[in-house]
This record gives sequence, C-alpha cells and structure tokens, in this order.
Amino acid sequence: MEIHHHHLLFYLVALAYFFACIEGLNRSDFPVGFVFGAGSSAYQDEGAAYQDGKGSSIWDTFTAIHPEKILDHSSGNVAQDFYHRFKEDIALMKEIGLDSFRFSISWSRVLPKGKLSGGVNQQGVKFYNELINELLYNGIQPLVTLFHWDTPQALEDEYDGFLSTNIVNDFYHYADFCFKEFGDRVKNWTTFNEPNTFSSEGYATGNTAPGRCSSYVGNCTFGNSGTEPYVVAHHIILSHATAVKLYRENYQASQMGEIGITVSTYWMVPKYQTISSSNAASRALDFAFGWFVNPITYGDYPESMRVLVGNRLPNFTEVQSKMRTKMEFLLVNRLLLAGFTSIQKEFKNFCYM
Repeated sequence: MEIHHHHLLFYLVALAYFFACIEGLNRSDFPVGFVFGAGSSAYQDEGAAYQDGKGSSIWDTFTAIHPEKILDHSSGNVAQDFYHRFKEDIALMKEIGLDSFRFSISWSRVLPKGKLSGGVNQQGVKFYNELINELLYNGIQPLVTLFHWDTPQALEDEYDGFLSTNIVNDFYHYADFCFKEFGDRVKNWTTFNEPNTFSSEGYATGNTAPGRCSSYVGNCTFGNSGTEPYVVAHHIILSHATAVKLYRENYQASQMGEIGITVSTYWMVPKYQTISSSNAASRALDFAFGWFVNPITYGDYPESMRVLVGNRLPNFTEVQSKMRTKMEFLLVNRLLLAGFTSIQKEFKNFCYM
C-alpha cells in the first residue's frame, strides 16, 4: 500500500541475504532451469491510482470507504510508486540475479471502463509495454497475471462484477486485448491470482474488496456469505476456461507461450490417525484447493463440496464441463495462516474430528 520506495530495496536485499546466509547454497544446488523470481500485484506496488487515465478498481473504492479494514489504514494511491520507478526496481532485480518477475496488469489501467467499448487508455498500455521491454532488456522474463483482485469499478457498478455472468464475456475481451498487445513478448500468462482467497475474503468475510458479507459474519453493507463466494468462484472458473481456450486457439501457435492459474492453499494434517480425521483433512483440502483445481482439471467441483454446499453450489453445463483443460502449469501460493473462515463452517470441525 502506501509504503516508502526503499521498502522494495529492503525486500530484495533481504532475499539475497537469505540465500547468501545459507552455508554453501548457490545456484548449482538447484536443477538446471530452476527459476528464481519475485512477484507483485498492480494495486500493491504501482501507485498512480488516479493518474494517466487509469480507471478506478474495487480496491480504490474499498480502501477509500473502509480504511478501518486495512491494518495501517493505507491505500494503493502511491504504494511503492512502481509506476514511476520501475526501471530502478528492475535494476535491483538484475543486481541480485532474478530470472523472472511476476506482475499483474491493472484491468482498469488499460481499459478504464472495463470494456473495449469504453475506450483504451493508451498511457496504460504504454506503461506495460515499457515495463515488459525493460525486463527483457535486463534478461528478466515477465510472468503476467491478468487479474489480481482488482475488478474495474465500472463493472462492479454496472452488474456487480464477478457476481454476474456478464463478467465472463468482459474478461474474455480483456484477455484478448492483453494477448494482442503484449503476447509477442510475454511467454507465461496466469489468468487469476488466488481466486479462492479473492472469493472467500471479498465475498464471505468482507475483509478485502469488494467487502461483501452477511451481517452475521462482519460489518458489511451488502452480501451473502453463504452463496456469493460460490457464485463468484463459478464465474472465475468460466472466465479462466474461456481465456485459456482463446489463447490456445488464437495465440499460442504464433506466440509460443503458456497459460495457467495461481491458486493459494495450505496443507491439512489429520489431528488423529483415524479415518474420520483423515476424511476431515481431505474435505478441508477440497474446499481450499480442489474448489478451483478440480473443475479446471475434471470439469466439476469435488464431491465433498457438492454434498455439503448443496444447491448453493452452481452447476456446470455439459459444454462448460467439457471446457476443462490440461494445465500447462499451476502456480501454488502457500498460505502460512489458515483462512477461508466462513467457508470452513460448511464442514464443522474440519481439522478436529
């Protein structure tokens, strides 16, 4: 959020120091082709939230309306000022020897209204072109995320964003725009970052944008914690599938890239060596990880979710189910602390049976 620029230097230096302090550890200890990299998200590091034609996102709105939900009451208005200082930061990445840099494109920076019909912000396109070119010039491969939790506010206002099936078509056209503009140089795409966290924290607990939840869960103006996370997740999965299909059919042969998704999770360990405890741990993993990976891989949600969530869990049509794809890669972000609080209530005492 609004943190001083030298913090990024601290993080990069700390990373280098960490590896240097491990006695005898160097690149030769890792397999050939192992990639060392860093990652970021647009709202958390770019800043320039209202500059150069960028449209508002749900995070711009959320931090303005609900500063009490941000621990330090900060926002992404300035953040790390990466928008203005990316060349300096890339120089630091090169200095410590990073091979790749993962960043997200701010949907509302390139399409301020969320749609092509609403106009293209050429200044935003210019920024990402310059960023990609600077990375490649310095020998760092860009790994681009299309969506990192920052739905254009215009789409949230028009039809409630990911709560509507309309988002699938708009995401398709947004992805198509990005593939056309940047795909000649970007060889690794991820459609969504941590969609399970976005669905849970944004629509079940209300702790993150757009801050929706039931009144019995938290202090939210709107929302339904028992249904909305599942609806949002469903539309994300359909958006992912359409974007992957588009890329593979229209761009992959010429651009020679790969496309996948990033999911967060945490590992579940049975508390006791009993069948019921093992089943509980398995169900918890279904709700944390299988929620997205199972439909993408097999065409439907895990059976445990079908049983426990019931008719609140949306259904895939036969055509949609057949859109399941072989993943070229899967990025996994490990959560250090348990989350998904209200989702866990679907299976009582999930770790302690």
